[in-house]
Amino acid sequence: MEERGECSGSAKPSDEIWAKLVPSDSRYSDVEIRSDENVICSEISATLSNKHSWCKIVRNSDLCSATMENKSPNTILVDGAEVFNDGTVIIKDGSEITPGPDRQGFVSYRFHIMSSPEACQRQLKICVDVEHAKCSICLNIWHDVVTVAPCLHNFCNGCFSEWLRRSQEKRSTVLCPQCRAVVHFVGKNHFLRTIQEDMLKADSSLRRSHEEIALLDTYASVRSNLVIGSAKKNRKRANTPLDDQSDSTNHQCPQCVTEVGGFRCNQNTVHLQCQACGGMMPSRTASGVPQYCSGCDRPFCGPYWHALGAPRSGPYPVCSQDTLKPISEHTLSRIPLLAHEKNLHEQNITESCIRQMGRTLQDVISEWIAKLDNKEIDRTRMTLNHAEIITAGTFVCWFFQQMHQQEKIVGMDMHVGHNTVVKSTLVKGTMSAVQPEALMSDLM
Repeated sequence: MEERGECSGSAKPSDEIWAKLVPSDSRYSDVEIRSDENVICSEISATLSNKHSWCKIVRNSDLCSATMENKSPNTILVDGAEVFNDGTVIIKDGSEITPGPDRQGFVSYRFHIMSSPEACQRQLKICVDVEHAKCSICLNIWHDVVTVAPCLHNFCNGCFSEWLRRSQEKRSTVLCPQCRAVVHFVGKNHFLRTIQEDMLKADSSLRRSHEEIALLDTYASVRSNLVIGSAKKNRKRANTPLDDQSDSTNHQCPQCVTEVGGFRCNQNTVHLQCQACGGMMPSRTASGVPQYCSGCDRPFCGPYWHALGAPRSGPYPVCSQDTLKPISEHTLSRIPLLAHEKNLHEQNITESCIRQMGRTLQDVISEWIAKLDNKEIDRTRMTLNHAEIITAGTFVCWFFQQMHQQEKIVGMDMHVGHNTVVKSTLVKGTMSAVQPEALMSDLM
């Protein structure tokens, strides 16, 4: 009778096998995981048949991943990354685990989640009255919903953008269309947008015509958070506690104080907050100077102030123009660690292939950019906003790669994993020129 790997569960046992550790060597048996918290006892050495307790696997609440803790004196490799004694790491379906510091001489396992797709997409059901998901301007279900503050009422992007434009022409303050409170901020609400999309899927009669949606999108001007009004102002209407709380912050830019480049802000000028330096700049879509990253729709002030010749020294933050520049001007000297989702094995393969071809990483990136410009790249798989209009001259940011370690390459994710754009273009193209069969089987 076939002997199986063992796992002891400290949580409530279950008859359901929710995950397995599948050994790469067919001589060994799968380790079936039933409890939510398990200590794994199995073969770890390719030369010895003895079983050892070497890690603990705890099922995460999302049901799509688990936390693995190293319980052995050895270093454990998880997707090429080292996990030391008592260290923990998140493992997902497909993660490769080696209970030793080297693949040679140790049995490697592949972690597989057996749960149904429904369990991995477990959702919290929220009952929402349709009337509470309607824009008070057009009286339809929100489209590209935005939220204003401090009153937190919600509107269609196009509806509120037109209201904002008309209010700026007629008033010194912008009032909420629903409650008439003074509006100080407005931004997109991605959570409510998801709810809005689910409601339209559930009841197609709530959908608007394509023509109406297209017209609404032409009015939409809110791409990121907007600061409305640059300073604390006196109002004729009675103050509310929320108004007082919002007014305590003074949002000003250099053009609020003096004229720069022939423009000076007034009390009703809408401002953007730079995502690099935190400084403010007026929202001027007609200025001809890029103010947003076309990949993430976030504002960056460097190119705007540089075009106006504003000095970087002074009481108001002004960031470098390099925070937002065309894709073709971005450079890269090494592959970021997270580009391969911390899989050092795949990263080493990529770097080795580039070296064997006598090329640099920047050469490969430049070739990829040229293909992007010639529309040889499948844009539908890009994790970018406005992917269909991206070219080599499109302005994109470099800030989030540095500050949040999202590892963007020329503004685009370079995760070399399953179903990612760079794996099917940049890396595959590079690998096939060197060792097509061996390398591609290693990366797939």
